[in-house]
This record gives sequence, structure tokens and C-alpha cells, in this order.
Amino acid sequence: MIIRTEGLGRDFLVGPRLRRRRVSAVADVTLDVAPGEAVGFLGPNGAGKSTTIKMLTGVLVPSAGRAQVCGLDPVRERRALARRIGVVFGQRSQLWWDLPLAESFALHGAIHRVPAPRHRERLDECVELLDMAGFLDTPVRQLSLGQRMRGEVTAALLHSPELLVLDEPTIGLDLASKERLRTFLSAVNARGEVTLLLTTHDLPDVERLCRRVVVIDRGRVLVDDELATLRRRFAGNRTLVVELAEPAPPLLGLPGVVDVAVEAQGLRQRLAFTGNAADLIAAVARRAPVRDVGVDEPSIEDLVRTLYTRPARA
Repeated sequence: MIIRTEGLGRDFLVGPRLRRRRVSAVADVTLDVAPGEAVGFLGPNGAGKSTTIKMLTGVLVPSAGRAQVCGLDPVRERRALARRIGVVFGQRSQLWWDLPLAESFALHGAIHRVPAPRHRERLDECVELLDMAGFLDTPVRQLSLGQRMRGEVTAALLHSPELLVLDEPTIGLDLASKERLRTFLSAVNARGEVTLLLTTHDLPDVERLCRRVVVIDRGRVLVDDELATLRRRFAGNRTLVVELAEPAPPLLGLPGVVDVAVEAQGLRQRLAFTGNAADLIAAVARRAPVRDVGVDEPSIEDLVRTLYTRPARA
């Protein structure tokens, strides 16, 4: 496993010295992440995401349980672990502010002792895929946020880490920059070169990059499953959008349909349903002439909202 935790926990003492109390930021987190996975690690502010990541990267010592990352103890073997992981924090930089971007990359290669041919090969790939050739000689302080984040991801990948931890990597980016980063990260992960652990409030990042989602709240894991499975379990009904060749009355009484909304004088109908989409499409075609159909899946926003508000959290 790339990440393995058992009963991981972290407490903090808060308040004035004479009235300090112990607060549990993370409690009993057990998690396995296999090589090549892309896992979305989600939760509201204060859920324990950042504290967990700091323990996984050796920044914080756990109060309870244990963790292994890339087969290493993150605290005792922090220096060795740093050579095998990459970390990108959306609001913190690992680039040298006054240096041209290319010189930051050269320094990162030297720090990680990356052989020159491998450094050049990796850098050339990132420059091409992230379209950075036009600003390699620009000081980091003069880069736009989108350009800087492309540089941050490149710096984290230059030493070919086994695990890339991404904490809000697209925060503040425009749509074009977000899509460029998502495409690049998806391609790198699809080739099996790096395992991704992604924390974000930008849920389209998760939909684009991750098959598996771990949701944490109040320091505890609420759910850990495939995104598609969670959608089926918690995100409500799917909707079949039917474009008809001619107006028709509401398509009521079809198998699995729980609600029908009629638009455009009956030419378009939205059928909320459970069950098999193909069976429902066939039933619709028997009822009325169909010009086009599509299925709207429940959004990940709805899914996460449902998980946060389940009665089990009370």
C-alpha cells in the first residue's frame, strides 16, 4: 500500500494554560490507498483533512494509531519520505519568489538529487503538457496564479514521486487553468506513474480525477467507497431527459419513474427514476416517438451534502 493508517488520531490542547482542554482533531482514521489510485479526501472546514495530511507527511506526530506512507514511518523517516512524495498546497508555495521559474525547477532537481537526464526529460514533459514554455524565464512573483500553480505541480513531480498530495490545487484558478491542470494530472495518474490524494472544495476536481472518495467529518471517516457506488446509495434519483418528436401528455406510470416534469409544451420531459436506464428508454419509446434522450446523474455536490447531513452524524 502507498498509504496505510490504523486508528490514526491527533489531539490538541486548547485554551488558557490553567483551563486547557483536549480537543480531538482526528480520531480513529483507518485508511488504505493502493498504488495508482486517485482518492478524493473530502470534508467541511475543520473536519480533520489538513491534520491528517500533516501526519501522513511527517509534519505532525500522531497522538494515537500509526501510519505508513510508501512503506515508511512519516515521522521517523521523514527525510527519506520527502524523496518519495510530492505535495502541493494551493495557498503555500514551494517556488523561490524572486527567481525565474526555470531556476526554481533546477533547485528542486538538485535538492532531490535527480539525475540530469531524468530531470530534463520530466521537465520537458511538464512544460509541454502544461504549456509553460512562455514563462519559464519569468520570476515567480510576476506569474499569474494559474501559471504559478502549474509551476507548483511541476516542482512536486520533478523527482518522480510515488504519491502526490494535492491540497486545494485549483483554488482561485480560472476555468481554462483548472481544466489544463485536471487534464495533466489525470494523464499522469492514468499512466500509473503516481498515486493521487486530493483534498478540495472544488468538487468538479474530484469528479474529473477520482474514482474513490473518502469523506471525513469531525475527525472521523464517514464513508469510504467508489464514487459511482456512493452516487447510487446517497445521491438520489437519476433523471432521464426525453426530447420527443411531437408533444405528448406526461409520461406517467412507467416502471421505476417517481416523478415527471413537463417542459416545452410536452416536447421535453424529465423523468426522475430508479432502476435501469435502458429499460426505461425502451418503455418511453413504446409510449411516444423519441427524438433524443440523455441521463442526468446526481451531482457530487448533492452527494456530499447528503453525507454531511445524514442523521447518523448527530
